[in-house]
Amino acid sequence: MEELQDRYIRFDWAIKRLLRQKANFDVLEGFLTVFLGEKITIVEILESEGNQQSAEDKFNRVDIKARNSKDEIIIIEIQNTRELFYLERILYGVAKAITEHISLGETYYKVKKIYSISILYFDIGKGSDYLYHGQNHFVGVHTGDRLQVNVKEKNAIIQRMPAEIFPEYILIRVNEFDKVALTPLEEWMKYLKDGTICPDTSAPGLSEAREKLKYYSMSPKERMAYDEHLNAMMIQNDVLDSAKLEGRLEGIAEGKAEGIAEGKAEGKVERSIEIAQNLKHINIPVEQIANVTGLSIEEIERI
Repeated sequence: MEELQDRYIRFDWAIKRLLRQKANFDVLEGFLTVFLGEKITIVEILESEGNQQSAEDKFNRVDIKARNSKDEIIIIEIQNTRELFYLERILYGVAKAITEHISLGETYYKVKKIYSISILYFDIGKGSDYLYHGQNHFVGVHTGDRLQVNVKEKNAIIQRMPAEIFPEYILIRVNEFDKVALTPLEEWMKYLKDGTICPDTSAPGLSEAREKLKYYSMSPKERMAYDEHLNAMMIQNDVLDSAKLEGRLEGIAEGKAEGIAEGKAEGKVERSIEIAQNLKHINIPVEQIANVTGLSIEEIERI
């Protein structure tokens, strides 16, 4: 029976289905407090075009947009499979959030501070850490000092660092975490990676998660939907891995048989089309299919 109690819902599913409810904000607030390094209180969850609401939606992307007690916007996005131009996409998402929350005719003073948090389950590039943080700074080319900008606020001139206004980006590389969980940050990383929560955890949000994110606390219908979600993700990853492996093997075979290159090329196109059809069937984004198969987006859309 203890084994049943120790199974917890994945964070991506929790964000999609459970953490939008005000009663469960404490789990989300704990997560944000740990990863942003300051106490966060969520006032409301905001609607976003990127929010996915049904199992038929693309399951590789789950995001949530919230407003905190400082009237700042926080975007959390979980990415289970690699996406082309990922950095460009999170930049676009932040820019869109800024424009969504300033009305036409309002002064630039109304621009919201944005925090973008990406939880990544794929290899985005080279780096030795599992957590990366980026901000905007203006640094003197010759002096090395950071520029402070004079701002008139409430009839007084104050100095403000650009980082207080410009967005902040946090990249969480889940698969790169391989430490023993000793700190609240490491405990959260362990939960994100394998769903484990220590019974005596004191990490903000995780003790609440132990009570609210239990697998067997869901109704049978909810558990069935959750299990289907996990199965769909497994199929997606298997198809993508098989496609990449087959592509590599075909490339090797072609290198050994240059004399029959034309026949190989025709066979490769046919196989690429077959792979593309399978990927489209499980709702993989067209850009990712193009990356895996080598087909153009136009060719894939015609299939």
